[in-house]
Amino acid sequence: MGRGETRRRRHRESRAERPREGRTAAEMARFLSAALALVLAVLVAPLSAKLPSSRPHRKSPALKMDEATLTVHNELQSEMMVSFLSDHCYQCMYQQLGVVPAGAEPGVPGKVDLTVGTQFPVTLQLNSTLVNLEFQYHFGEQGNYSVWVKNLNDSSQVNCSLVTDTEPVNSYLQMTLSFSSLEAVKSVLVRWGNAMETERLINSELGPPNRAVEPSVETAVPATSGRRLRSLDTFRGIALIIMVFVNYGGGRYWFFRHESWNGLTIADLVFPWFVFIMGTSIAISINGALRRGVRRSHLLKKVVWRSVQLFLIGVILINPNYCQGPLSWVSLRIPGVLQRLAFTYLVVASLDVLVARDKLDNIQTDVWWYKASDFLLYWPAWLCVITLEIVWLCLTFLLPVPDCPSGYLGPGGIGDFGKYPNCTGGAAGFIDRWLLGENHIYQTPSSRVVYQSTIPYDPEGVLGSINSILMAFLGLQAGKILLHYKDLHSKIMARFLIWGVVLGMISAVLTKCSKDHGFIPINKNLWSLSYVTTLSSFAFILLVVLYYLVDVNKWWSGAPFFYPGMNSILVYVGHEVFEEYFPFRWRMSNSQSHAEHLTQNLVATCVWVFISFVLYKNKIFWKI
Repeated sequence: MGRGETRRRRHRESRAERPREGRTAAEMARFLSAALALVLAVLVAPLSAKLPSSRPHRKSPALKMDEATLTVHNELQSEMMVSFLSDHCYQCMYQQLGVVPAGAEPGVPGKVDLTVGTQFPVTLQLNSTLVNLEFQYHFGEQGNYSVWVKNLNDSSQVNCSLVTDTEPVNSYLQMTLSFSSLEAVKSVLVRWGNAMETERLINSELGPPNRAVEPSVETAVPATSGRRLRSLDTFRGIALIIMVFVNYGGGRYWFFRHESWNGLTIADLVFPWFVFIMGTSIAISINGALRRGVRRSHLLKKVVWRSVQLFLIGVILINPNYCQGPLSWVSLRIPGVLQRLAFTYLVVASLDVLVARDKLDNIQTDVWWYKASDFLLYWPAWLCVITLEIVWLCLTFLLPVPDCPSGYLGPGGIGDFGKYPNCTGGAAGFIDRWLLGENHIYQTPSSRVVYQSTIPYDPEGVLGSINSILMAFLGLQAGKILLHYKDLHSKIMARFLIWGVVLGMISAVLTKCSKDHGFIPINKNLWSLSYVTTLSSFAFILLVVLYYLVDVNKWWSGAPFFYPGMNSILVYVGHEVFEEYFPFRWRMSNSQSHAEHLTQNLVATCVWVFISFVLYKNKIFWKI
């Protein structure tokens, strides 16, 4: 063998023996390059958004995000009061915006500069002794507008006209460019996740892995047997990543914030989905434990201990006081996200431990109820959940609340024409204030934004926890479907779709297909019954899509959402603890820019995706 051939052979061997860590480093470099491209695209976006205006620029007061300047010119001979009403505020009173002085003389109007919100259309009301005017308009962010009120040709007829002095900026252009740039990051992570490797036994969320049955022997492994269901981790990862992005600010866009009261935004979707997929994981993990011969008493002890751990972690997270001295017990907040997860997990997992079957292959197939066995076999647990729901309905609509009407579901404040300002949340708010005390619940609820409510109200309160149990139990039902119909993909997807449609129909009846006029409106703050049925319907439909794409046809590996879905508790706790630290937050040059907030929030979210990928590659998983 010649010397040249020997060198070539050694080169081939060295390439064959190159460690995987080198490839991982290259993948990390590609990720960082894609993330840098994302940041640059977001930073360039504001330059594209600020298009030159054909009108002369008028100097205006310093504006914040989602604000515009309105200058009212009054040529009438009496002062004028300007009031406004947001179209997003249901049955609200007009709020005074300012008073415009009367014109000093003909041709010399009185004027005043006002600041108006731009998130939603508003109705402006101009009242004076001479005229009452009203018109609706949706102002644009950072725009300058003028309203002229004057007599026509010295007659008693009054004319009102709105003029745009400076065109508003397109604050949504940054978001469009940013999410377009995320495709580069996604493509890298998808390449990372294309290998559908078999996973080792680990914990994710609140239980062991989502294994439907034990691995089969010497056969092709179907999507639901012998392999962790990637669609479940992908589902959990989608909810978690949106939650992280929303909690970090969501670019300060209104649809990435929680709805002020009735209705839904993107931010309102993620927590119920988290609860739903937790229920699915409970069904599969408990079934696996029973099949391995674990005693039910041991499982119950484990459930209680996990619940206690989650609750304590939650209390610590929402009462940090890192550098503010000793924590005051007087203002300790008790309810929270992890606390609700802990309570929900305790109830649903305990019910399933008591009623779950360790063997599902010995069920008679010739009985009339076989096609509904995934539902009927667990009727004692369903009876408990339905009883809890009846308790919720009775407390919500029948419990007497001082100075409030029975069954009140409103936001208080200026809602309902200001009749019940201290009735925020009705029975739900009253129970929390009576049971926990005003100082131990959330002090700044989202109802303050639009409805100007003044009393504390906790969206993770006691009464709403009953409906979170229902949400998790519906997720548990999805797990039972996966267990009873393993390998029967069409039957699994058909049942998911049936549940999604039925729950959607229930929501349509409860809400009358409206935002505010239904029997029980969709409301995240209350965790209303229609909120649970609607989000459960969405969850079943989304699970069908993910199950088909990821586990049945394997068209998608679930990346990048699969990685944080495998380490959900670590990512959630980590994003809360390190929220104020670099690279998750830094000092911005313009804190009133959607673009800068969007950059910061997207980078922070991508960093957590990257961290979860690194942990996944190194087989590091935090389990409770």
